Amino acid sequence: MQRCLDLAIKAIGHVAPNPMVGSVIVHEGKIIGEGYHQQFGKAHAEVNAINSVPDELLHLLPESTIYVSLEPCSHHGKTPPCADLIVSKKIPKVVIASNDPNPQVAGKGLQKLRDAGVEVVTGILKKEADFLNRRFMTAHIKHRPYIILKWAESADGFMASNEPKQIWLTNDYSKKLVHQWRGEEQAILVGKHTVEIDDPELTVRLVEGKNPARIVIDRNLSLPASKKIFKPNASVFVFNGLREQTDGHIHFEQMDFNQTVFPQILKSLSSKHIQSVIVEGGPATLQHFVDANLWDEARVFTAPAKLGSGKASPKITGQLLKEEMIGGDRLKIILN
Repeated sequence: MQRCLDLAIKAIGHVAPNPMVGSVIVHEGKIIGEGYHQQFGKAHAEVNAINSVPDELLHLLPESTIYVSLEPCSHHGKTPPCADLIVSKKIPKVVIASNDPNPQVAGKGLQKLRDAGVEVVTGILKKEADFLNRRFMTAHIKHRPYIILKWAESADGFMASNEPKQIWLTNDYSKKLVHQWRGEEQAILVGKHTVEIDDPELTVRLVEGKNPARIVIDRNLSLPASKKIFKPNASVFVFNGLREQTDGHIHFEQMDFNQTVFPQILKSLSSKHIQSVIVEGGPATLQHFVDANLWDEARVFTAPAKLGSGKASPKITGQLLKEEMIGGDRLKIILN
């Protein structure tokens, strides 16, 4: 099952809003086939695993066990049901890590297998598998995207100067890592002030990958079209209080700013099947997510430099998942 998870993670950034899934086929203690879901809309993990079995070993399938990190699908989506394929290949035993919370599957895959006489074992490395697919799980269980807060702070706890000017705190290694992260998520969100002061591109230009959709909160639509986030290299969602309109790759979405706007934004993104958002805004935008308890993970860089004064970074509490040095920067990853 650990091998299934190791295969599944290879697809990060390529399969959303589908889950990352790996599969391994074992005969008498030896792996005879393995695969993972590589691209949204393409073959699922079980299909790739079965197709990888050499022709001269196909006769062993009725004596083998297939391991899958997520419950096999039971419905016709972009591909046929994997549960049907397993039954048709007469594989007698299926070992599964996580049940699928998607209402289209949700136990139906397990039932279809059992009804066909297949032995089904569940819950193997479930915690690890659920965490691997935390974006997918959050989308189907909490009906909102998985929210990652990301910021850099000085050694004395400040994110920005009191003056409206750009300050770069972290090193080039940290910057490249952030670009890698962007390629792993479906969308990236900033506030209007970040765009005004930093004019960020919010792309993955330092690594290979797909640019996330860009989200900006601009209540009065005061940002000029010349800002870099409006470039046509990714979809842009502008949440505002004035109008609802689509102009090519730019989508203006009207929100009610008389009410708390962040739950409205997350509901809108969820309806678009956006399952993960990395928030790279300034202290005010980040603090809104913290105050509303609308965050799942925080990735915080602490640089060695001190600012002495400025805008303080948010204060959060949670479970420390990881702490490491990236060059001279200290990175902490905290779970809510």
